[in-house]
Amino acid sequence: MDTLFNFGGLSREILDKQVPRFSVLPVPYDMTASYVSGQRCGPRAIIEASTHMELYDDELGLESFEAGIETLPFLESTAVGPDKMIDRVQAATGWILDAGRIPVILGGEHSVTLGMVRSLLERYPKMSVLQLDAHADMRDSYQDSPYNHACVARRISELCPIVQAGVRSLSIEEAEFMASEKPRPKKSKGIKTWYARDMFNGTGFSLDKAIAGLTRDVCITIDLDCFDPAIMPATGTPEPGGFDWHGALSVLKKVIEKRRVVGFDVVELCPLPGNIAPDFLAAKLVYKIMGYIAYGKGKGPRKGR
Repeated sequence: MDTLFNFGGLSREILDKQVPRFSVLPVPYDMTASYVSGQRCGPRAIIEASTHMELYDDELGLESFEAGIETLPFLESTAVGPDKMIDRVQAATGWILDAGRIPVILGGEHSVTLGMVRSLLERYPKMSVLQLDAHADMRDSYQDSPYNHACVARRISELCPIVQAGVRSLSIEEAEFMASEKPRPKKSKGIKTWYARDMFNGTGFSLDKAIAGLTRDVCITIDLDCFDPAIMPATGTPEPGGFDWHGALSVLKKVIEKRRVVGFDVVELCPLPGNIAPDFLAAKLVYKIMGYIAYGKGKGPRKGR
């Protein structure tokens, strides 16, 4: 069976038989990258790596692609500004939702997440957001733009509750904002931040408490720098002391078991020439999340390849 350039490298024979549950939207955009750029190459690298994955999930005991995965054309970037790109992502996410699919956004930089969140909130007005990230992303403005990738969580917090996990880097401006008017900073819908120092040192972190801060409908946004740079060096702003593979999966699996995930993204992959391991990690992460959403709450068909 010849494979095609789509997520998972699925053959035409498979695609023709499926009614997709997931729509993968590649968004190659990195206009506001503030340190190392190249995130625009992330979606292609993730899809390319995914064509080499084993599609059988040994944890779930099935092939998760059977839930149905379609890969949409790369979303064309605009040079007008990040606010216009966010509008473009919002519109594209709306098309996905109108078709009855779960949006899966591949970044690209983190600013594009705001478009997905806006669109999802039109359908799920009581939705909350789970953010796995090394950075708070709570600046009100950065490099003269309120839509910079460093501001995405601040903008989201103005729209819906947000729970952050794995944070280990922020500015004094962000720290003061997040500490103001506890437990809810001015203009926010609710912010709860779980710092990496507490999560990974066993001091005061409770996954159940973190999940309790989320509403029934949840959007998950994953900045790949949430992972420790030992396993994920391919980001624009790597930070030491992050998640390992199984630690991140344990959080995601339990959230998906307890809440209804209505969309998710994986952003900020900045591919490193000659090192394909981070690309593969990102692709596998996307596939694991799809599997947890489709089959994590119950048994699906069990078959080998």
